[in-house]
Amino acid sequence: MLDRSCYPESMDKKKKQPKAEADINILAKSIVARATHEELLPEPTKENLPAVREKNTAAVALGRLGGLKGGKARAEKLSPKERKEIARKAAQIRWQK
Repeated sequence: MLDRSCYPESMDKKKKQPKAEADINILAKSIVARATHEELLPEPTKENLPAVREKNTAAVALGRLGGLKGGKARAEKLSPKERKEIARKAAQIRWQK
């Protein structure tokens, strides 16, 4: 077995680099902060996030009601030729991927 003394010290210790940010905006902000020597703000947590507004249940129900019958009503209004054209365009887009 090889003695580890033949390897330079730098090979044993890896420098830890900061993790890359997933969001491009957060990455840009951190780059600007490092360049201008500003201190970064802490990550948002549940305690410092703004309060979420409650939804109006009547409005939600009304919107859902319209959404449930919207596609069916639209399909009934379309002529067979229009439906065929929409289906053709959708198939072309699927096959482009």
